[in-house]
Amino acid sequence: MSTRANESGPSSSSGIDETHDPNLRSWVESANDPATDFPIQNLPIALCGMTNISSQGVHALVPIGDSFLDLDQLVVCKLLDKRIYPACHFSDFDDGVRAFRQLLSQDSSGWSALRRRLSELLSGRDPALRDNAEFRESCLIARDVVEADGYFESPEPSNYTDFYASIHHATNVGSMFRPDNALLPNYKHIPIGYHGRASSIVPSGTSFHRPVGQTSPPDSDPSAGPGFGPCKLMDYELEMGCIIGRGNVMGSPVSIADAESHIFGLCLVNDWSARDLQKWEYVPLGPFLAKNFATTISPYIVTMEALAPFRIPAYERPASDPRPLPYLTSDANTALGGFDITLEVHLQSAEMAKRSMSPIRLSKGNFRHMYWTFAQMVAHHTVNGCNLQPGDLLASGTISGPTRDSRGSMIELTWDGDPFANPPKLVPGTQRTPIELPTGEKRTFLADGDTVIMKAYCEREGYRRIGFGECRGTILPAKS
Repeated sequence: MSTRANESGPSSSSGIDETHDPNLRSWVESANDPATDFPIQNLPIALCGMTNISSQGVHALVPIGDSFLDLDQLVVCKLLDKRIYPACHFSDFDDGVRAFRQLLSQDSSGWSALRRRLSELLSGRDPALRDNAEFRESCLIARDVVEADGYFESPEPSNYTDFYASIHHATNVGSMFRPDNALLPNYKHIPIGYHGRASSIVPSGTSFHRPVGQTSPPDSDPSAGPGFGPCKLMDYELEMGCIIGRGNVMGSPVSIADAESHIFGLCLVNDWSARDLQKWEYVPLGPFLAKNFATTISPYIVTMEALAPFRIPAYERPASDPRPLPYLTSDANTALGGFDITLEVHLQSAEMAKRSMSPIRLSKGNFRHMYWTFAQMVAHHTVNGCNLQPGDLLASGTISGPTRDSRGSMIELTWDGDPFANPPKLVPGTQRTPIELPTGEKRTFLADGDTVIMKAYCEREGYRRIGFGECRGTILPAKS
């Protein structure tokens, strides 16, 4: 089995322009720090609710170094044309989100115009913001002010679809329960997905209570009937999400060639999973209570344009694998359908936090190993006429790589099996090696008080490193 995409970078025709120039610097000095997630070459967008600062309401912010640029205030100061950016400064959150979706629903030329304008203002090529103290005070907000007086919001998608696009994850989990038939017959033919719960999508930093539900009868006594109580096998799932920009009319599929023009950008997703609840309920219709209690997303949407230097070929399938059907195939997707994004998962227990101990890294992987691309997911999602809407969230499914330390969930990370070994090493699913924390605590699954922090970034020689910020969540005890 091939384990990685071709490592060549994007071609000169892949949307790279002056905004990606690695020598471009900002007069916001913190943006020039090589370690920042948010140099001038990134310019992601986040929604933030403001409380005590002078301009209250819901704003769209662009992180730049250790500050935020307020797009709504740029419009007020006449530094940003409303034709480029439809202002979404509203005191009412619902109105703010609807206006934000107006930005998403533009075509890609509108998104490009906004990126170029922000690059001009923040680089000083247009000095109107840099040289006007009143404008700077109005439009530029320090990170500590936002953290003290604001709160990040999710873009509140109307719809959420979760895919299962990592062949390594699917093979690992399938091998635990079906050692002789890890992948079901459809896996290599269609991007497998299911519709999730949009109302319980929460922004990074949100805590949630451990879910309660039914669990399967004990294997030793199937006649005992199901159990009921708090989840005992709490897990995270490391995923990337794509935020839909332009929607499509119901009944009109999006072609694979046009799919990426409907994607505004990417973010991090933690699709928390109650494994014991899921085991009992997922046959025959899939997960339900095991998933719908909370899904955490990072606040920053990194645009497709910002990611242009980090595009790579789609996953190279073995010659023995079936070729996708024509509606899932295009030369462009084969050549540049993938993303070179490094992903990390960190854990801090309540005891570690009490002792002021830093989180430890559990895993490090890369998005390049995904069997299906986001373009293929969009094309498949709409081939039956399904209408995507601006702001919809499509998640990749758990991202796992070919090595144990690149597995994207606890159920895989602590499992002692390796279906990719030669010969495969398949250990019964109950045999696990716990992860030992610096405090001496051990984890096979997550405990109350655990905080999971996901990070992602892109690096390539000749370009500035850009990042996605954090996707962070803490598990609280179950409610009685």
